[in-house]
Amino acid sequence: QQEEDVRAIEALIRRQFESLQWAPGRPGDWDGFAADFHPQAALFAKARPATPQTVETFLDRMKGLAAGSLERFDERFLGTKISVFGNIAVAFSGCEFNENGSEISRGIEAMLLVKEDGAWRIVSQAWDMETPDNPLPGDIGKTSQDE
Repeated sequence: QQEEDVRAIEALIRRQFESLQWAPGRPGDWDGFAADFHPQAALFAKARPATPQTVETFLDRMKGLAAGSLERFDERFLGTKISVFGNIAVAFSGCEFNENGSEISRGIEAMLLVKEDGAWRIVSQAWDMETPDNPLPGDIGKTSQDE
């Protein structure tokens, strides 16, 4: 069962990264992104002090960027580390971001998930970006498909 849960969570994470991409003529899958979250989920961006925001608030910001200066946003899944215990899980997932086809950055998304009615949902998510003083961990590229 735990291996099945890990695969389900990894699929959810991949779906998250795929849905939050857009380009001219190709909008982000905003509804698909929101569907994997608990209705009262809290998201915490890299800015400090940490300030919670709702999925709706986050998506409003992304939609505004997509309609403005950020015409193209692509994400590439780099791998994840998932720990499951019963109906709770944590995941650290690496991603590479490409903004407007030129600026590339990498970061980690940390997710707390719960399983209800047989489905995993994100109840909280926080992220931070890679810097020279804060590189991505070397083992983040391993996924369940690699095993």
